[in-house]
Amino acid sequence: MRIAVVESDPVRSMAVCRTIDAGGHICCAFRLGRDLMRALRRETFDLLVVSDSVTDMSSVSLLESVRTRFQNDVPVLFMARASNEDAIVSMLDRGADDVIAVPYSSDVLLARVRSLLRRTYSLVADATIHVIGGMEFQATDRRVTYSGRSITLTKKQFSLALLLFQHLNRPLSRAHILDVIWSRGNDVSGRSIDTYVSILRSKLNLRPEFGFRLSPIYGYGYRLQHYKAAAR
Repeated sequence: MRIAVVESDPVRSMAVCRTIDAGGHICCAFRLGRDLMRALRRETFDLLVVSDSVTDMSSVSLLESVRTRFQNDVPVLFMARASNEDAIVSMLDRGADDVIAVPYSSDVLLARVRSLLRRTYSLVADATIHVIGGMEFQATDRRVTYSGRSITLTKKQFSLALLLFQHLNRPLSRAHILDVIWSRGNDVSGRSIDTYVSILRSKLNLRPEFGFRLSPIYGYGYRLQHYKAAAR
């Protein structure tokens, strides 16, 4: 999962990211709230971790801007000193999903992160079978089953298909896809992503007449939509 951390203290920011990376996630650090807002115009994150030490705007203002202008459903974990009760109450009242007190242990931070991701994306720890949108994903042999059909995919095709379905009906940025499927540092072109998307659209019948639409979003990425009442 791709997680954004907004923390103005560079030492604390590095510590949070080390913990998140060690938990198998991808951490993207931002020093200021406006840096995150700029990134949200072109990138998707699965979770936001917002500190009460952000210096260019209040944590409440940042949360409200994210909710109204960008991702209304992205979970938010608020990191705050226990003494900062007013900020904690305000953040929870305005839709923060959880709070962790500073200082914290790495184990507690990762447990809170895992809990929020499970609740938001219906993830099951160590699951080998995922059923999403009527599709059954069998991880052990990279097989996708739907409408009586069973399709075996390559490793990258399977990972991309599962990622798109885990974000069903949500916009998914190219940066998110590159980070999660190909990992950072790999020289993968946008054309390669387009090719993989085209292959999945064909192999899994991701078309409106079969209940799905996999569409590009200009300058951003892709969105896979589910039409429950689609004609068969």
